[in-house]
Amino acid sequence: MTIWEKGSKTKKEVLDFTVGRDHEFDQQLLWADLAGTTAHALMLKKVGLLKPSESKGLIAKLRALYHECMEGRLIIGKENEDVHSFIEATLSEKLGEAGKRIHAGRSRNDQILLALRLFMRREIGDIIRKTDALFRVLMQRSESHQDHFMPGYTHMQAAMPSSFGLWFSAFAESLTDDLRALHYSYEMINQNPLGSGAGYGSSFPIDREMTTRLLGFNGMNVNSIYAQMTRGKAEKALATAMGSVAATLSRLSGDVCLFSGENFQFFSIPEDITTGSSIMPHKQNPDLAEMIRGHCNLIQHLPVELNALTINLPTGYHRDLQLTKERLLPAINTLKECLSMTTLLVSHIQVNTRIAEDDSYRKIFSVEEINRRVMQGVSFREAYRQVAEDIRAEDFSPEPPLRHTHTGSTGNPGFQDIRKKFHDMYSLIPLKEAEKSISELMNPID
Repeated sequence: MTIWEKGSKTKKEVLDFTVGRDHEFDQQLLWADLAGTTAHALMLKKVGLLKPSESKGLIAKLRALYHECMEGRLIIGKENEDVHSFIEATLSEKLGEAGKRIHAGRSRNDQILLALRLFMRREIGDIIRKTDALFRVLMQRSESHQDHFMPGYTHMQAAMPSSFGLWFSAFAESLTDDLRALHYSYEMINQNPLGSGAGYGSSFPIDREMTTRLLGFNGMNVNSIYAQMTRGKAEKALATAMGSVAATLSRLSGDVCLFSGENFQFFSIPEDITTGSSIMPHKQNPDLAEMIRGHCNLIQHLPVELNALTINLPTGYHRDLQLTKERLLPAINTLKECLSMTTLLVSHIQVNTRIAEDDSYRKIFSVEEINRRVMQGVSFREAYRQVAEDIRAEDFSPEPPLRHTHTGSTGNPGFQDIRKKFHDMYSLIPLKEAEKSISELMNPID
């Protein structure tokens, strides 16, 4: 039985098709819906829509269910249309009429908006922490290999001298800008939509400021119509930030695949994080890096999928929006796994510290030689011509390379500046405050 049943029956095949896999994805939202319902119940008590005797039992049961959920002991069955139906049915079964009062002052529309906001807010926190773990490993490897030569490439041809320290820290700084994207999505998501109802508010005397405070939101979506318009918009903001992180991981893993090959041998990958071939016994395949790259390339397409799903929807709720969960939730789990696996990969790849001994990279010091001659008084264009002639005549013998001194170069990579940029951005995201609010709501101190 559905919570919206009015005496007539909807065909089973229609219900099966429209419900789809909602109960599977809603399992991930269960803790968030229980927390949101607890805040809603406390608010209903305050405004007089729940009697003190009813609210006490409801709130106690909601908190007990929350802990069962967090321990993995509360499962939404296929017989339930969605997480909201499951919670209301469970409360009604245990508490009778009191459980049937819990939906006053809200709709499933703002209920799912709220559950998704709480869920996405927590997931962004997990993504940020895993990004921080990768950042730390990248910076540690940067400092360990600051002075180890690595050829730099343009057009896939050896171009100029670089270093492994510069390569590792390039991806660390990339994560800093990815953190900016995550911060933006967090700020957008960290607003309370509860109280917008089906998109047009409620005639009940609800207290939106109270639920905003209880749930640790930074503010609320004020306009009830706009609150509903954010369904899909908030998901796209997170998906775009996830795509930014994924782009960094994809390029890093792609570099590892390329530069660990026999034609480069800049990196080697330990055997215990490679796979083999069924017919070639010598192979040690970089499957870990290739899978990270593949998953992350697909994640970068996620904003396009969500945009295609929502781009032509009129104002108000539409069932199409249910499909955002099927795209976003698995992608979040995949990105978190890719972050963990990239941290493992970066921790274990071994750097070839003897590349500078390879004479085949001699020509990439041509720019260094030009700059040396310019510093001795030769014009840049004349020095360029002279060095080009030496290379053509196979008479190019560069002197020891000049030391780079500007910030962001091999001689002065600016590691502390990169660390500061990352940690300044990290500190702007109030992860602990949000977690504290949920903890206090669901684990009150008597």
